[in-house]
Amino acid sequence: MEWTFNRAGFGVLGLCFLLLGAASPGQAAPISNPAAAVAAAGATRFATVWRMRGEVTAVHGNASRKLREGDPVYVGERVRAASQAEAVLRTEDAGVVAVRPGTEFIAEKFAAEDKPSDGFTMRLVTGSLRVISGWIAQTNRSGHNIVTASATIGIRGTDHEPYVLSPELARETSNPEGTYDKVNRGGTTMKVGDNTLDIDPGKVGFVRAPAKTKERALLTILLPVLLDKVPSFYVPGEFDPELDRYSQTADQESKKQLELRRQSPAAAAAAAACAPTDVAKTWLAQLDGAIARGDAQAIIAMFAPDAAVRATVKDKDGKTTSVDLLRDELAQSTIAAMKALKDYKQRRVWTDARLTDLSGGTTCDRISLRSVVVEQGKMSGKPYRFESLEQYSIELRAGKWIAVKAETTQQ
Repeated sequence: MEWTFNRAGFGVLGLCFLLLGAASPGQAAPISNPAAAVAAAGATRFATVWRMRGEVTAVHGNASRKLREGDPVYVGERVRAASQAEAVLRTEDAGVVAVRPGTEFIAEKFAAEDKPSDGFTMRLVTGSLRVISGWIAQTNRSGHNIVTASATIGIRGTDHEPYVLSPELARETSNPEGTYDKVNRGGTTMKVGDNTLDIDPGKVGFVRAPAKTKERALLTILLPVLLDKVPSFYVPGEFDPELDRYSQTADQESKKQLELRRQSPAAAAAAAACAPTDVAKTWLAQLDGAIARGDAQAIIAMFAPDAAVRATVKDKDGKTTSVDLLRDELAQSTIAAMKALKDYKQRRVWTDARLTDLSGGTTCDRISLRSVVVEQGKMSGKPYRFESLEQYSIELRAGKWIAVKAETTQQ
């Protein structure tokens, strides 16, 4: 998935500092994984956090953690978004789950192994999601379901928005309580017992919430129906413009990822065992930590003597310039830039990694990684903000991961 960011002027920031996307001075990036206990318990990862605004938590048993961009999310965790928070999760089958404000859900099942047993079941407790299906919609469409208290929603290669309207919001908006589903692309099927309703693009299906008493339940027949118009409580999220663009090519992207997996099952299995994304995040955290400490020697040690380093930046007129650097120049220029910075803040929007040579490589000794970094601060008293795409090739040599190639491009 490719995200589009706002562009900003480059100013006078050092080229090498742009390349590394350093952590703020005096604050080393943490290496520990807050979800390690969940993973150690044998939970299956179904998604990774790609975008975030506000506070979104994941609860597993008695443990709760605040999600951050790049964090894994596991089957069985109860994900909750605060009233003003949103998140976008990328599922392991190249799909997307956008979490709206005030939403709570649980991924009850997930398997994306290109097998008949593949499936994705989410229980939406309250609030709304935007779901863009991945390759499970191609390999086992009947196994992809959203479950609520009043209905089950199946998919047909889909971009849709299920919504569980709580009693409180129902009163505020003067709409009946229950499950709604708005289809943006493809189609869904709402099911209540033996009753089904197909929903086409631009339409909204609705199933009333179950009756609260036995007497009413005996007198009430709950059937899915199509609404005449889209309810006013459906509003776009902050990241919807990006999701709209991705939705246009989502089916092709997920199919491409599935074909890559099928072309080299051994490489796919090796990648899973190697956990290249975890290796990449640990390596980047060590690099950011060295920069935060101003440790030029530690930075140099993370790059091969003959490492190829290139930075491509923009001037105020939008023209690009590429510069090739030696390893020592990289470290010294980065440290010099750090000393001139004030009010510096940095965050890695996402990090993606995979074993190099998907056509046949099956050993965990070379990884290609990409990471988008957002940086802002003051240089010589002038504020700046920009985003850059970093790309590294790292190799395992003598038991240590080092970079043999590094490239950055200002977005």
